[in-house]
Amino acid sequence: MPTFQGCMTALVTPFRAGAVDTRALAELVEAQIAGGVHALVPCGSTGEAATLTHEEHVEIVRHVVQVARGRVPVIAGTGSNSTAEAIRLTRGAEEVGADGALLISPYYNRPTQEGIFRHYAAVAEATRLPLIVYNIPGRTASNITPETLGRLSRVRNIVGVKEASGSLAQVIEIIAAAGPEFAVYSGDDILALPIMAAGGAGVIAVTSNIAPRDFADLAAALLAGDLARGRALMHRLLPLVQAMGLEVNPIPVKTALALMGRCAEEFRLPLTCMSAPARQKLEGVLREYDLV
Repeated sequence: MPTFQGCMTALVTPFRAGAVDTRALAELVEAQIAGGVHALVPCGSTGEAATLTHEEHVEIVRHVVQVARGRVPVIAGTGSNSTAEAIRLTRGAEEVGADGALLISPYYNRPTQEGIFRHYAAVAEATRLPLIVYNIPGRTASNITPETLGRLSRVRNIVGVKEASGSLAQVIEIIAAAGPEFAVYSGDDILALPIMAAGGAGVIAVTSNIAPRDFADLAAALLAGDLARGRALMHRLLPLVQAMGLEVNPIPVKTALALMGRCAEEFRLPLTCMSAPARQKLEGVLREYDLV
């Protein structure tokens, strides 16, 4: 059985007056756990990790671990395009009690497949935490091939991949190359159904920030092999999932949470508040879903 499975929420980072809003973050964590999600993932792309200081990064993970109190695993985003920095962030997350770490593939540098392998192998050597590779070529400008993931799957504490290449063929090839103990998680909410139907172990989701119960039920149904229920839930969630793509993540999901009264509508540059036309569309979808 995979180390982690089900619906894992990629948490937003609430800000207020320029600082991390720890009260809003704690309330968000409680709402996620009450909604039945299977794990929490702070400090990823959805959590605006690129604009957090190292101190904020570690303190956010510490806070989420303390609020969660072992009720669900906490998988800290600790990736960087610098291997040394990724090691430092991962060790920091380990020290404050995280249960695992999610590491984006090195961005901007555009390393070779050998460089990608050595990057993750070096982080794995430096920590005891279970590690999840994050493959998102649209943000990193490089793709981790199924062959490289097959190699990484044989590193003792690399346990899975958050796969956001958008290619179902690649997902199937990864499962074949890495074997059944290596978990493949959907990194795109819209592909949770087909990826899990193909053998994926779960989804690291954005939309579950605002609809935790339905997304948790979707993942649970698919893990149980109940495709009929999974399809029904995915069709119900579809307008919400599509609305999360109205502008670049995490602008729509944080705006939605603000409209729901869960956090301030505050971003760190270069992210900005949602444009008026997109915001109007988002509000309409939230009303249809009875979230506002």
